[in-house]
Amino acid sequence: MEQEEAATGGQGGAKRRGIQSVEIGLHVLEAVAAMDGPAPLGQIAAACAMPSPQVHRYLQSLIAAGFAHQQADTGRYELGPGALRMGLVALARVDAFHHIDAMLPDLVRRTGLTVQVAALGPMGPTIVRWAMGRPAVMTSFSVGSVLPLAGSATGRVFLAWMPEAETEALIRAEIRRGAVRAAEVAAMRAAVRAAGRAQVEGTMAPGLRAVAFPIFDLQGRVALSATAVRLAAGDDPTGDAATEELGQMCAEISAHLGWREKQDYR
Repeated sequence: MEQEEAATGGQGGAKRRGIQSVEIGLHVLEAVAAMDGPAPLGQIAAACAMPSPQVHRYLQSLIAAGFAHQQADTGRYELGPGALRMGLVALARVDAFHHIDAMLPDLVRRTGLTVQVAALGPMGPTIVRWAMGRPAVMTSFSVGSVLPLAGSATGRVFLAWMPEAETEALIRAEIRRGAVRAAEVAAMRAAVRAAGRAQVEGTMAPGLRAVAFPIFDLQGRVALSATAVRLAAGDDPTGDAATEELGQMCAEISAHLGWREKQDYR
């Protein structure tokens, strides 16, 4: 019996060690991916908070599997072709709308929040999803409606984070119409970026507040925006918690799409 228990324990221990080894190997691979470019062993080990000899062994295994590569001239390590192929395959299977459609209905059902989702189209930010909460928020906007860049929370998200070349023509048209002054645009961009969201109240519909969050793709582009449309301050039974949950959902979808802020693995 003791021999059986020891053998079983040994097998269980080996299994646990095997799983842990995979986790550590992925941790090392993630650290390599987070570097600005090819990195020396010491830098990768510091990022992993692991001894260099241990990291070196994992890197050799990753190289053998094609997930890492060591430059012959510098000795530095970078991602290998296997990691690149896997990343491309994963990206090909990613769909921002899939994640929105899977996650948004549950949030709306639980919180009662009304949410509109928009993409940047040739005419401007265009509503592509509208999820009505409770109580119903009545506006003249619906799927297919085009929103202004400067005058809407949704638009300001795209104005803040999309390359200026892609919004220049649209914002210039709004400046010509007198919807916004040219001197205000830079400050508007900076404020939204600093807050991590855009907010307007009463500009699109009297008595309504809109708070918009970006959904980033792998390159840091705004794939979609999600906007909470609420009653003005003091009259909203859903409170701020539901809006914050929407922001968390957008961050989670961004992560699924491959976007991540630069992280310190230490």
